Amino acid sequence: MLKHYQHFLTVQFAVDEINKDPQLLPNISLGYQLLNNFHESRLAVENSLMWLSGKGPTIPNYSCDRQHKSMVVIGGMSSTLSMAMATLLGLYKVPQLSYGSFDLLLSDEVLYPYVYQLGSRESTLHLAAVQLMLHFGWTWVGLIISYDLTGEQFFMHLKEEMAWNGLCLAFTEQVSEKIKDYDYYIKFLARILGSSSNVIFVYGNTDSLKYFSELLMIFEFYGKIFVISASWDFSAYSTDEMMSNFHGTLIFSHFKREIPGFTDFLKSVHPLANPEDIFLTSYWELAFNCLLSEVKNLNLTYRQCRESLTFADVPPIYFEKTIMELSSNIYNGVYLLAHTLHQMLQTEAKVLSEFLAYPLLSWKLHHFLKCVNPVSGIKDELCGDGPSTTAETYDILNFRSFPSKIWTEVKVGEVIPHEKVLSINEEDIDWPEDFPQIPSSTCSVACGPGFRKQFREGQPICCFDCTSCPDGKISNKTDAEECMQCPEYQYPSKEKDRCLPRTVNYLAYEETLGMILAFAALCFSILTTFVLRVFVMYRDTPIVKANNCSLSYILLISLTLCFLSSLLFIGRPTPAICILRQTTFAIVFTVAIASILAKTITVVLAFRATKPGSKLRRWLRPAVSHSLIFICTLIQMCLCGFWLGTYPPFLEMDTHSEASFIVIQCNEGSLVTFYCVLGYMGFLALVSFTLAFLVRNLPDTFNEAKYLTFSMLVFCSVWISFLPAYQSTKGKAMVAMEIFSILVSSAGILICIFVPKCYVILLRPDRNTLEILKNKANP
Repeated sequence: MLKHYQHFLTVQFAVDEINKDPQLLPNISLGYQLLNNFHESRLAVENSLMWLSGKGPTIPNYSCDRQHKSMVVIGGMSSTLSMAMATLLGLYKVPQLSYGSFDLLLSDEVLYPYVYQLGSRESTLHLAAVQLMLHFGWTWVGLIISYDLTGEQFFMHLKEEMAWNGLCLAFTEQVSEKIKDYDYYIKFLARILGSSSNVIFVYGNTDSLKYFSELLMIFEFYGKIFVISASWDFSAYSTDEMMSNFHGTLIFSHFKREIPGFTDFLKSVHPLANPEDIFLTSYWELAFNCLLSEVKNLNLTYRQCRESLTFADVPPIYFEKTIMELSSNIYNGVYLLAHTLHQMLQTEAKVLSEFLAYPLLSWKLHHFLKCVNPVSGIKDELCGDGPSTTAETYDILNFRSFPSKIWTEVKVGEVIPHEKVLSINEEDIDWPEDFPQIPSSTCSVACGPGFRKQFREGQPICCFDCTSCPDGKISNKTDAEECMQCPEYQYPSKEKDRCLPRTVNYLAYEETLGMILAFAALCFSILTTFVLRVFVMYRDTPIVKANNCSLSYILLISLTLCFLSSLLFIGRPTPAICILRQTTFAIVFTVAIASILAKTITVVLAFRATKPGSKLRRWLRPAVSHSLIFICTLIQMCLCGFWLGTYPPFLEMDTHSEASFIVIQCNEGSLVTFYCVLGYMGFLALVSFTLAFLVRNLPDTFNEAKYLTFSMLVFCSVWISFLPAYQSTKGKAMVAMEIFSILVSSAGILICIFVPKCYVILLRPDRNTLEILKNKANP
């Protein structure tokens, strides 16, 4: 191919450069012999035999050439050509420098002991490929490899590295002779085109991917982009028209080394300056589509070549202006030979005389070439550059195809695999026409924040479904595998993509509900105080005296404290308030219920002790009622003391009841003791209600028994309804429910017992007389 003419120019330049160096091989001039195998194994073997036999008939083990033979063979361009040549050259222990891509088969010292590979091992190409995938987010890619040991090794390394980085292979296809079979060819295409992967990595050299190249000549892969290595020269088996199918392809190429002086050397190369170079003449006429010789006859097809033409005017498809990777390998190979020969001649003095007498001493070079044999891994500074396998750097090239059969490769980035450094200019990349922007290649659409990946059973990890995070958890990144819990003092947003700070929540005086309840408690406490003042002011009236004024005072004072105790439930709780509010409420409410019980018992005993000399009269003394109140209250105080001494109420931060709030509340501690306290009050109320209900029809002047019955009915109804509501509510709603129960039950007692009496005292004083009392009592 025309663009491979640079290989020959590199040999010519390197040999001229070495011959001009007085320090390297002094008094010895290097020469070279050029044989063209046209990239065919048959011709490679034939040329090798011709080189060994010399001019004339090619007869094995016989040489007709009187000239000195070359010491080393540089070739071939591919592993297939190198193997074909090595089968013959190896018989004569001729050192062979293979400048093509590194091949594991050629590194076998048993089969090919005299082959030295100058190409890079590409031992980190799989790392570079993974870095490119990670950069563009290609998690689902296809792989096409050569059907040989090198392709298999690349596949294993790539698969391992991809799995480590969470990447997947959509398919893996090997290129072999089976593609020639029509059925296999159809299935091969179906597997590739049927894949959802948009990016296909292709690995192999020009020979091993020959059949795939031929396939691309008759079929175009629409909607796919290729990522390849420079070892695959796809133009070798492609027509000019098919090159446009590779537009946008990304190519990993080894860092191109600049050879000092090579550009100036190209300027000096011209057919007119080197008329004896028949290769240059033929190349010149083909590249410029003109004739160098004088046109004697009329020729409308070709024109005369202009003398001003130089290599700078050669189209890129025919000649690379920058040094190519294979040319760089050739340049290193020539210098490797020069340094090896120089070292050998300096080490063994008699070799020089033997060399002049017996020129075929190339087998002695092996001892010195071993120092740079990539298989042994030994390297000597005198043996030239040699291949390096540790610090590889790759250029990322973008193949671009233009009209008029013009194409070029533009460097768009660089990657250093071992250091995991990738720099790429995305704006400089010209993607295939099927992709107006950076192509995506994923099995599943990325899961955004608020979702997590749920892997599909039996499929690669790159194929998944997106499910929303469960309540209480969030994911704040793309493709999260697990949702995470928010900290205790934060809660998930509605989208479940971030944590928001929780608001401290409690029944505050500033909010509407707190203000209403506090206002109601104050109003009822003031009303109760007003009723108490009325009873005190009218303590000498018959209606007050008839209703046991001392018990009424105790009841009114306890009701006032009941209303005020509800204020302990409003506002920000503290540990002291948590201990005080339930115990205070329980004790003052017990006093109130005990007072009602004492009133009820007094009413019962009053009608039982109407006979003169009845022994029940002594139980009607105020001291008995006060003692009853004291005993009932003492029992409640003992229960509260036991409660506080064992498992008292405490302050807690409830982060579970309400997602967006931290509820500051009082935990009741021992629920058993708490319900015992409430149950004890319920027991007193039930006894009072039962007694009042039994004597409700007694001829009471002011219907005290009926009022007590109604008040206890209201009390029991409220607190029976309170228990299930208390269990079903949380946070400040639960606190509000308890305050409401305290206020309603207390207000029920106040209204049912004292409002009728205040009505008579204040609005109907004419009925508040002893005569009416006696008439009512004796109808």
